[in-house]
Amino acid sequence: MKPVPENRKISPFIVFFLIHSIQVGVGVLGYQRIIAKSAGYDAWMAVIAAGILTNFILFLIYKVVQTGGGDLVEANKTAFGKWLGKAFDLVFLLYFCLIAITICRTYIEVVQVWMYPRMASWFFSILFFMLVIYVVNGGLRAVAGTAFFGTVLPAYLILTFGFTFPFSDFRNLFPVWDHSMLDMLKSTRDMTLSFLGYETLLVFYPYISQGEKSKKWAHISLIVTTVLFTLLTLVSFAFFSEGQLEKTVWATLSMWKIVEMPFVERFEYIGIANWCLIILPNVCITLWCASRIAKRSFKMNQRKTLIILSLLCIIVISTIQDRNQINTLNDITSKVGFYLNFVFIPFLLLMILLMKKVKQKK
Repeated sequence: MKPVPENRKISPFIVFFLIHSIQVGVGVLGYQRIIAKSAGYDAWMAVIAAGILTNFILFLIYKVVQTGGGDLVEANKTAFGKWLGKAFDLVFLLYFCLIAITICRTYIEVVQVWMYPRMASWFFSILFFMLVIYVVNGGLRAVAGTAFFGTVLPAYLILTFGFTFPFSDFRNLFPVWDHSMLDMLKSTRDMTLSFLGYETLLVFYPYISQGEKSKKWAHISLIVTTVLFTLLTLVSFAFFSEGQLEKTVWATLSMWKIVEMPFVERFEYIGIANWCLIILPNVCITLWCASRIAKRSFKMNQRKTLIILSLLCIIVISTIQDRNQINTLNDITSKVGFYLNFVFIPFLLLMILLMKKVKQKK
């Protein structure tokens, strides 16, 4: 592959914001109910376990890009050959589009339920993807800029969960380890959707200046995300009883209902509006990766491909109407992401190492 010009590369520490921003998306708004289905209030340990596993997979991702030629396209070509490699490239291209669709449609549902019930999905998605196209056309540096501001500007929202402490009972967390190992594993698997996104490193790694130095920042971003999810899980479990949590679709949003300030009555409206800034880099990063794969593997124009993929996303989002379809979409994305991250990536690294040994013997 051709080397990326230095003026288009990003600093190693920016990887922290790219990975952290794509992990903290719509999943944060309601993952507590999902992980508590299997492991109850022991699920906070499943969050930590999922964070440890993602750090291990991230270590393998760095091995893949460093030994496989620099990015996902070269790694697939090295491991599986030209044509089979392109097939896996297409799978990842569609997977990144699937993540973008899931994020956008889930956020639209939140806006429709909490703020504007009559708002059409197609209307919001057209305006949103116009902004996405504008940002992505600016290159990875522009996308990294949105990731930075999407992480820093809404960071104050973490402080608002302090309002729940007077109404919380942390004795809900006891007794600890009251579920079987199988239940904990199921809860860890269910946490996958909220941690998805770090695999985009497979695509944008060539754009990192001094890629080896970015490894530290990438792992720090996963650790920060794990700590954030764990703290939010503990606060949610202390605030809600198990019966309440089973019926609460968006636990994070529901906790904002009790926030009282002299200048605002319904703080959840501010939280939802701010969340648009959080999901913007999510969609920008995934569509940049999808269009980049199309350019690298299928020799397509990246800007034209971006427009085509955005139109396809808008069409799919417009066809998904009810809650059951959105749940199905989230389940599919979670399962596909789980198998690609925890099964395919280790297998890809194994194939790269085997192919290199075969070539050395020849």
